[in-house]
This record gives sequence, structure tokens and C-alpha cells, in this order.
Amino acid sequence: MDDRRRHPSEQRDPPQPVGIIAGSGRLPFLVANGVRQQGRPLVVVGLAGHASPRLKYLADQFAWAGVTRPSKWISTLRRGGVHEAVMIGGVRKKAIYSPRRLLRYIPDLRAVRIWYFRLRKDKRDNAVLLAVADELRSEGIEMVSSVKYCTEHLADEGLMTKTPIPRAAERDVEFGWRIARASAELDIGQSIAVKERDIVAVEAMEGTDAMIRRAGRVCRVGGWTMVKVARPKQDMRFDVPTVGPNTISNLRDAKCICLVVETGRTLIVDKSTTLALADRVGVAVVGKRAEGTAGLPGGGVGK
Repeated sequence: MDDRRRHPSEQRDPPQPVGIIAGSGRLPFLVANGVRQQGRPLVVVGLAGHASPRLKYLADQFAWAGVTRPSKWISTLRRGGVHEAVMIGGVRKKAIYSPRRLLRYIPDLRAVRIWYFRLRKDKRDNAVLLAVADELRSEGIEMVSSVKYCTEHLADEGLMTKTPIPRAAERDVEFGWRIARASAELDIGQSIAVKERDIVAVEAMEGTDAMIRRAGRVCRVGGWTMVKVARPKQDMRFDVPTVGPNTISNLRDAKCICLVVETGRTLIVDKSTTLALADRVGVAVVGKRAEGTAGLPGGGVGK
């Protein structure tokens, strides 16, 4: 029946718009495409200096905003009628700590209020993101899991490549998993490199790719294993562990032979492409499930 001939009580509600607060990389595109596939209007706030300008071609509404200008995020999303938003993509911490940071990242009054009043005792990344989510909620905008619209790209359990786990890496997989989980619980880093049950490198502020290059310099003979996990109480709205084609290329260059990621809580960018590349370069990719997350969507974390 044509919608114009329906009884008023049978008229369908128009699809509700979804907002994206977009950082760098491919992930904002995966979320944007997922939103589009559901037929939902899309409003994008591109974080200046980080997001790709090509996102504007996927959006019904698009605006640039600074990383420290949450008032602009909120005004853009509210103008687009958004009540549900995703924060996704990278923000380079090294840039925030650059010598000219005070000129490039001048905060607005809302950011100042968050920083000096809500975050007086704890200014770690997760506390900042939770405070931002609370600020958006106070304006009627709920932040949802960043994997909600791209669950098909989450890591599966078990071996995901045709390339098997090398025998030399079998013990490193189990050893590295325990160490990586402990490191993430202490909020040190979510990725580590191991070889013959020795720790080669631990991820710090420089990020995963820089850690991979460092591991390659330290372990020049190669044959090492990388393990990447989520935090024990990872909030899937923020900073979801991610690997992709660039990760695999960097692992190949650094002579890594095996990559271990956490099932259901790691995004594999362009999953089929990434796994095919891993097979071409001879890197085994395996998913392991953390205790307590079996059967829970998105790794069991939700708000």
C-alpha cells in the first residue's frame, strides 16, 4: 500500500539521523557506510587536522570542528536532529603535545569546564572521554558503541587466516596473551611484542605502528609475535583496538610472524582485505576470547 493512502496511525516514522564525530583513518568510513546501509541520515563532525575531507561526500550534513571545541560538535549534531552519535577514528596524541599545541588546540568554554571541573582528579584518556560523553548526554545526544554499525569487521575466534600459527610462535601466543592482558589492566599499553617468551616491546603513547617498528629494530632476526587486546573494562564507545592493512604491512617489514587479537573487541579494518594481505605476506592472524565475554555482543561492553 502506498504510504500516502495509509491510515495516519500506520504511517512510518522517518529514520532517525546518526552522528559521527570522526577522527583519522578508515574507521569513520566503515561506520558511515554502515549507517547508510541502514537507510539512516548521517551527520558528520570532522575533527580538524585528523578526519578525511572525503567524509563530507557520505554525509547529509558535515562540519569541521577542533578536537577541543565540543560546543561545535554539539551544535552541529543538534542542528542535524541527532540523538545518537558514534565517536570513531584516530587522534594523534603526539600532535597534541607539540610545541605549538596552545595555538592549535585552543579550548572552548565547555572544554575548559570539563577539564578543570569534571576532571580535577583524573585526566586520563578514558576519564576525558567519559566526561565528554556525559556532556553530550546532557544535550540529548547519546554516544553508542563505535562498532554498532560495523560489527562485520570484528575479529572472530580462532585462526582467521589460511596461514597457520608457526610452531615457533605457539608458546609466545599464550605467554604474550597473559602479559598483554596484565599490561592493559594496568593501563600501560594494549599491544606487546614477544619472542621466545621474552618481551621485545610494549606499546606506549607512540601507538601500535611505532611499537611495531621499534620491535623490528630490537628483534632484527624476526620471528616475533604481536598481541593486541582491549582493556578489561573496555568501553566500546571509545578507542576500540584496531588493526588493518597498514598494521599487516608494518608487521611484515618488522619480520613479525603472528598477530593475536581479542575476539569480538578488535576491529579489523576492511576485514577480508586485511586477512588476504596477511596470507600473502605470511603473517598468521588469530583471535582469542577473554574470559567473561563469550556470547556478549561487541565483546560484552555496552552503555
